Amino acid sequence: MSDDFIQSLPKAELHLHLEGSVDPPTLSELSRRHSTPLPTTNPLYPGLEESARVFTEDEARALYQYRDFTGFLRAFKAVTERLRDAEDYELVTYRLMQKLHAQNVLHAEVYISAGIVQWRGQEFAPLFAGAERGRRRGERDFGVSLYWIFDAVRQFGVADAQRVVEEAISAQNKNVVGIGLGGDERRGGPEQFREVYEHAASHGLRLTVHAGETVGPESIWGALRELNPDRIGHGLHAIDDPELMSYLAEKQMPVEVCITSNVVTGCCAAIAEHPVRKLFEAGVPIVLNSDDPDMFHTTLLREYQIAREVFRFGDDELRELARNSFRASFLPEKRKREMLARF
Repeated sequence: MSDDFIQSLPKAELHLHLEGSVDPPTLSELSRRHSTPLPTTNPLYPGLEESARVFTEDEARALYQYRDFTGFLRAFKAVTERLRDAEDYELVTYRLMQKLHAQNVLHAEVYISAGIVQWRGQEFAPLFAGAERGRRRGERDFGVSLYWIFDAVRQFGVADAQRVVEEAISAQNKNVVGIGLGGDERRGGPEQFREVYEHAASHGLRLTVHAGETVGPESIWGALRELNPDRIGHGLHAIDDPELMSYLAEKQMPVEVCITSNVVTGCCAAIAEHPVRKLFEAGVPIVLNSDDPDMFHTTLLREYQIAREVFRFGDDELRELARNSFRASFLPEKRKREMLARF
């Protein structure tokens, strides 16, 4: 089986952070636009209060060569602090859609960090208007469809998460389809956000949650019990609980698997130890994703290649993964059938 086979597969990507798609040349470009520091200290990045500055492309590439999670946070901080106006968001959205098109990704559901923008005191709506311009241009030029998922941050608290939900509700006519909850699983249990998620669901928003990435299976159980999500992000440590694995398979709960991400962040000790094959064989409807592709030096194509080369997924199994990506999407049923017919 050649790489041409993976390229030819119609694909959707469902766990993809806009900020993590900013490549070194784009970060360098953004740093020339915004070379002064922001007047805030972000609790997401304790001890990483370096001033903003201009990065050359080589310096930006060096920033993305980290050896631990702190290094990743430094890179993520460098990006988020330079996404400051609508034109920045338009630029990175359009370039992301160009990359998706090159991989034969027909549809993507993209997390955008509304919670971080709101925390630092900016109005999110004007910035999101730029992202929407980039999306419309990208859809016109590349034929890729894109839905937005507004992402809240656990450690910012319940009130801030509620603000993200209200922002998402007000933007549902702008391809906003759902909400997500990221951040440090150890600093914000799912029970705190039950009412926030109930409110989002009552207004027709779809629900995702990062769970079982850095914490064990109890985090996934808690998310399922308290938040009633449509999908689980990462779900890496489901493998530690056979009962949970059976439950996910029985309920056909989609799990957004991010192999390279889990290894780079140290959540999985080595790529060969990743449970992607065990999840698949247990009947869990998994979907492959790149998470923060440029920060983790991967692409969706590469994630499929890893499934093939490391975990011996055959042609039919890779097709099933690609089909899962559309089945688990938040597309209307008619659109799903149209996408699946391409197989």
